Amino acid sequence: MRFEDPTYLWLLCLLPLLFLLRVASHFKQRKRLRRLGDPQLLRQLMPDVSRARRAVKFWLMMGSLAMLILVLARPQMGTHVSHDKRQGIEAIICMDISNSMLAEDVVPSRLEKSKMLVENMIDHFTNDKVGLVVFAGDAFVQLPITADYVSAKMFLQDINPSLIATQGTDIGHAIQLAMHSFTQANNIGRAIIVITDGEDHEGGAEEAAAEAKKKGINVFILGVGDPHGAPIPTGDGYMKDASGQTVMSALNEQMCRKIAQAGSGMYIHVNNTADAQNELNNDLVKLQQGTTDAVVYSDYNEQFQAFAIIALILLVVDVCLMETRNPLLKKVTIFKNKGKR
Repeated sequence: MRFEDPTYLWLLCLLPLLFLLRVASHFKQRKRLRRLGDPQLLRQLMPDVSRARRAVKFWLMMGSLAMLILVLARPQMGTHVSHDKRQGIEAIICMDISNSMLAEDVVPSRLEKSKMLVENMIDHFTNDKVGLVVFAGDAFVQLPITADYVSAKMFLQDINPSLIATQGTDIGHAIQLAMHSFTQANNIGRAIIVITDGEDHEGGAEEAAAEAKKKGINVFILGVGDPHGAPIPTGDGYMKDASGQTVMSALNEQMCRKIAQAGSGMYIHVNNTADAQNELNNDLVKLQQGTTDAVVYSDYNEQFQAFAIIALILLVVDVCLMETRNPLLKKVTIFKNKGKR
């Protein structure tokens, strides 16, 4: 299931706004009625008014509007599923999202430069699979390994330091988590790409990289930042230590090189040029390409008809349903009351 024009789905945000407007209008109307007299007496003077019918008509209108928005978004359903055999590699990208990655010694910042680098890397992938792991003092899988590059880019945009509360740079944990995130395919090149500034290194990364090497996984380290250091923006200035001095975050190149060497990979310094991107792409091409399975949905059929029919039914019911009580029932009630007299 997919939407051909998903931009129209933003119109669904109007529904909560309409609901709030109705609630405000309802309270405003009740306030005016209280000024006219006792609410219970007013209800007796207006026996044909039905609050329930008004509410039902409102929700019918909301439902039909939602269905029409879905029609505009053009829902489609894949009718054919195929399992393609593709030649490619598997790469898990471990991205450092600690606060030090907000430093701006690389334009626009270390973190944003890392995102741009990963996005360009994904653009060069064709039959490869990619996964995302984010880490700071802790690590978790942001995106399981997949051949869906569109989803990978979407998850990439949501990455920011607030995803992990524990600060630090536990590269070892990230590499261990990445090692267990690959598929079970055989005879395929695998790479763990760690993007970090190496600040506040927790230890254990070299051992984890060596373990990955034993499993045939190459560990590449991309060091982002300036070895001379840069301040860390906080929104209202720069981060300061307990003594009030500005904290300077420096790229730990020596540590990055050691991890890359232990993982039989390469250390690449990321700066304001495209050299790191080109060097990484060249190294990844050298990895052994194996056969990977990719589930592909094709022959999408339009499914808007069902939503359009539902919208039409709701509109017809809305038109047929009157806000006042049924006049025939009202006459019957009046006739009965006269008979009792």
